[in-house]
Amino acid sequence: MKKPAFRKKSGADEAPEPVGTAVAPEPAASAPAAGPGRFAGKAGGTRTTPSLLAAAVVLAAVFGIAQVRPPAAPPAEAAGGAAATTAQVERTGAVCPQPLQGLTGSTTLTAYTPPGTGSATGGAGWLSDAAAPAVAAQPSGTPSAAATPTATATATPAPAGSGAPTAQAKDKNAAPADARLTLAKPGTPATGPAGNGDTAPGTGAVATGALAPGFTVTQTTVVTEPRGLGLSGLTCTPAGTSFWFAGASTAADRVDYLSLVNTESSAAVVDIKLYGDKGLIDNDAANGLTVAPGSSQSVLLSTLSKGAVTDLAVHVVVRSGRVGAALHAADGGKGADWIPASAAPAATQAMAGLPADTSAARLVVWAPPEDDADLKIQLSGKNGWFSPAGNESIHVKAGMVAAVDLGKVTRDEVAGLRLSPSDPKHPTPIVAGLRIDRAAANGKTDAAWLTGSDPVGARGSVADNRAGGSTLYLTSTGDAATVRVTASAGSGGGTPATKEVQLPAGGTVALPAPEPAGLNGVFALSVETVSGGPVVAARMLSIPTKDVPMFTVQALRDDRSTVKVPQAAQDPGVVLN
Repeated sequence: MKKPAFRKKSGADEAPEPVGTAVAPEPAASAPAAGPGRFAGKAGGTRTTPSLLAAAVVLAAVFGIAQVRPPAAPPAEAAGGAAATTAQVERTGAVCPQPLQGLTGSTTLTAYTPPGTGSATGGAGWLSDAAAPAVAAQPSGTPSAAATPTATATATPAPAGSGAPTAQAKDKNAAPADARLTLAKPGTPATGPAGNGDTAPGTGAVATGALAPGFTVTQTTVVTEPRGLGLSGLTCTPAGTSFWFAGASTAADRVDYLSLVNTESSAAVVDIKLYGDKGLIDNDAANGLTVAPGSSQSVLLSTLSKGAVTDLAVHVVVRSGRVGAALHAADGGKGADWIPASAAPAATQAMAGLPADTSAARLVVWAPPEDDADLKIQLSGKNGWFSPAGNESIHVKAGMVAAVDLGKVTRDEVAGLRLSPSDPKHPTPIVAGLRIDRAAANGKTDAAWLTGSDPVGARGSVADNRAGGSTLYLTSTGDAATVRVTASAGSGGGTPATKEVQLPAGGTVALPAPEPAGLNGVFALSVETVSGGPVVAARMLSIPTKDVPMFTVQALRDDRSTVKVPQAAQDPGVVLN
């Protein structure tokens, strides 16, 4: 699986559709209020200039139209100063990283949209390989974009008569002809292989119309070669400008890569900040990386850390443009997985998904340069929160990373984990990650990483689940809660199944995922908060292979299928401003 420290790849001649966060329709602007208008000239003037006459004519026309077509009256609650209404998103997207699957690995992509309850119809969902635009011919002796880290690819217009769609003619709401995978309808997942080979690019995913609300994509990789052995999975995230990862390493046996994928139409400039037990690790090579449009880069962290560092926090900062970022960790033959991007730094971080048979756990925490952090370590068991004996707290120096081995912390019971300020009057925003290992009777192991996660909210989903292989972990971080778990139809057939689960305040419940009757293929799981909470949730997928207890854990987060749309108010003053 060894790769160069930096790599760019180009695909087809046309960049895939840019993807990003979910968007909703903009509110319609209200027409100005009715009423005649006058334009007064300067006092004492004897002559009106042509410009003043013209302005008077325009204003008269505008106000005249407003008088003839008065705006519709806003709802009563809006007139009283009420806030926004709720609307379904119309377009959403995500970016999946390079598979990083070595020579023996295989990677699967699965897309899913839950059945909608809104009025949206039509639309499409698709996944396409990240592909660079065509590059204009260069003079002899000029380095190519692939050979120059800061070069930016330049798109070349399609030749006349080529039949290639122009920018004006392209339908941005339709799947491209070369899409790797298409999603036909809400409620049924679609699955297929990712790019094959050790240099496969990242993937862009887009959904529009009725397929946009709750659209999610899961990437799952199985590697059977000794180095990098394990099951790696992640939920693909929207392109963004800031990503945090806790739990990376450049220790002797670790091979950790940061994957950067730019599915946008313009270049992105990226800084990679590494923090260890001595603070920020300065390295000019980690700053100002240019990721060309439609390209993918993998960065070997050991080339940036200036020596072996056992525990790292990584902050990806995008100075211009947007990228998808993901971090893959491989610990020799001990296990491999993606380290999920953390929730934004916060004084309290919670994570679900510690299995009962956890054989080892290592907690890694970063504190900001402005302040130290003194934190309580708590586990959520079946009856509520408690502090693990011998590991009740952790101190993190400002701007540094601290780590602690928790051992077999779950003591054969499922759990969630929470970090919170020891003194509520002294909150310090932190980033945290937790490595968990599982071991088989033969001594073979695999590893997965958890991270601080936002609550599931109204609904969260994970797309790739296999028969008999998925377990849900649900932790109520506040009041007692009720959640509804829904298993979708299978990608090849089956009838959806639903189950409600009760959670005690501060308690954790694990359950084998419900499965659709007559399951054929893979299926998706959705978790909805019915009452109480908030609830953090995670799904463990277990696929034992070659006597190795391969597993991966993904958090379920609010899919943000709806957004708030502000009410538009009548304001004739906008005509005069």
